Amino acid sequence: MAEFKSHRSYRIFAATSVSRWRFTRSPDQAEFLETLLATSAKKEEVVPAGSPVWRAQVGHDWRPEESICEKVPCPFPEERMKPLRDRAFEGRVNPKGIPFLYVATQEETAVAEVRPWVGAFVSVAKLTTARELRLINFTSDDHRIMLYFNEPDAPERECAVWRDIDRAFSRPVVAGDDAAGYVPTQIVAEVFRQHGFDGVAYRSSLGPGHNIAFFDLDAAAILNRSLVEIRSVKVEYE
Repeated sequence: MAEFKSHRSYRIFAATSVSRWRFTRSPDQAEFLETLLATSAKKEEVVPAGSPVWRAQVGHDWRPEESICEKVPCPFPEERMKPLRDRAFEGRVNPKGIPFLYVATQEETAVAEVRPWVGAFVSVAKLTTARELRLINFTSDDHRIMLYFNEPDAPERECAVWRDIDRAFSRPVVAGDDAAGYVPTQIVAEVFRQHGFDGVAYRSSLGPGHNIAFFDLDAAAILNRSLVEIRSVKVEYE
């Protein structure tokens, strides 16, 4: 049975991916990724065809309103609500230039993920999955931050590693982030893509449900579009 060498295995992999080995794999990195694949069976998830998901973008288009002889805000057109096929900014899951389809399982989460401000208009698209899709779901209900003075046993090491991966994927992407910091999660996602998965799901730190990055832009089709206006933004802290 495959076992992680340490409860810190993901953190070690992430550090070396950012600062030492990126386009080739050291033996330790290769072993980590093989162990990750070997322990991922419990994380597999199948999304049925026709499942609803949501995608949002800050901003809107305009349409003429004959009754008042003016233009009024309306949602972006369909082509604006999906990524361009030939370009993409660096993301938590996708490398620069390789677009993935980022969606959320709940509309509220899709809106929250675009960081709107009070008074902003947000275009929202409801999509449905075009076929049955096989995902790796990195979300975890166990969000403990554990301090180990000695290496725990193999099952606890495995739990610790998958908790670290959950946190790595769910950390919000913000403007000004060092793009190199995306490399570890991009590599992990690409390994599962290489092994036939259709995407990865990960926890949202901004709303309920979770986020999904589909590797295929045609994995979901737009069903309808709407426009929402942000009335309030709530921040809680302690």
